[in-house]
Amino acid sequence: MLVRLLYASRAVDDVSQEELLTILSQSKAHNPASGITGVLCSSGRLFLQLLEGGRLQVNALYNQIAADKRHEDVVILSYEEISERRFANWSMGLVNLDRVNASLLLKYSESATLDPYGVSGSASMALLAELMATASIVGRADHLPSAAR
Repeated sequence: MLVRLLYASRAVDDVSQEELLTILSQSKAHNPASGITGVLCSSGRLFLQLLEGGRLQVNALYNQIAADKRHEDVVILSYEEISERRFANWSMGLVNLDRVNASLLLKYSESATLDPYGVSGSASMALLAELMATASIVGRADHLPSAAR
């Protein structure tokens, strides 16, 4: 059975672009074996991540992430059984929301900054769908962005 889990978290410390690319690389190396796909969005210390895959695999990965001491305020925003994946082509995509047009963020929240704790899970899902439609997600399939090479 396929599920989709969307969660938010805050990093305890600042996260550099190099660290984000390392996370992306590690996800791309490990997620295919578990059948997990998804996307990771970041803005400063805030993270919004969507995971898709088998229920046991997604739950196990989420529990591992939630126990990671580099995160705090880990909150599930949405969890649902699904019949098909939205992010099937991404072993893990990456979006730096600091580089996205502020009007896109404003479309789904009260301000032009990422605040997954202040909006509904469905608003966050709509934001991710629009990011996918506008090609704002990097790291599709098995290719890293040129900055990571």
